[in-house]
Amino acid sequence: MRLYRDHAVVLRQHKLGEADRIVTLLTRQHGLVRAVAKGVRRTRSKFGARLEPFAYVDVQLHPGRNLDTVTQVHTVETFAADIVADYGRYTTACAVLETAERLAGEERAPAPRLHTLTAGALRAIALGRRPHELILDAFLLRAMGFAGWAPALEECARCATPGPHRAFHVAAGGAVCVHCRPPGAATPMLGVLDHMSALNRGDWDGIDGVPDALRRQASGLIAAHLQWHLERQLRTLPLIERTRPHEAVERAEAAIG
Repeated sequence: MRLYRDHAVVLRQHKLGEADRIVTLLTRQHGLVRAVAKGVRRTRSKFGARLEPFAYVDVQLHPGRNLDTVTQVHTVETFAADIVADYGRYTTACAVLETAERLAGEERAPAPRLHTLTAGALRAIALGRRPHELILDAFLLRAMGFAGWAPALEECARCATPGPHRAFHVAAGGAVCVHCRPPGAATPMLGVLDHMSALNRGDWDGIDGVPDALRRQASGLIAAHLQWHLERQLRTLPLIERTRPHEAVERAEAAIG
């Protein structure tokens, strides 16, 4: 079988035997790929350090029946040094990687937009020019859009009546009008849904000046919406909240039961 080459974000790795690792890659053209990197745990390995999580690499692989095999790897960009040096950036970047793996779908199903979005989010987190929580929220909203789970923000999720609307219900699909509002719908403070729309569009003008309370409510709704559709909680989100404690994740977990 022919070798193939692709750009990839390293999402995860774990040990295999005494010297090997299995790495999970989000590639540009081949989607989610799991591959064996042989001998990378040996001190003389030529490319072990290039396959750490957060790395963006040009990798050559040999197709296998169950797992591919890494034959060459070159670093394209290095994000890890800036990310792991700061706890807030590190936990946020871990949430990006976990979400990307969950939303990538089946192995080898191409996900070029998610690949590009994930690499861009890691780059932005590493640069640190914007609050990492905002970068994560923008990433989650756009990634859900690629998966077909984007929350309705500017029209009613049930009847498509143009907004603005005040209520938000995760199970209904996002913002809901007064006529469609189901029991238990949240009523976030004014500006929360506008803030979420701006993050989704990438309209960063004025976002940095949004009050913390409004950001927290938006983060809680975004996390709740994502985890509802995933039907599972993300392990990394509670770790992020320790950097600025608030109740957003508690609300997200309550919303998905």
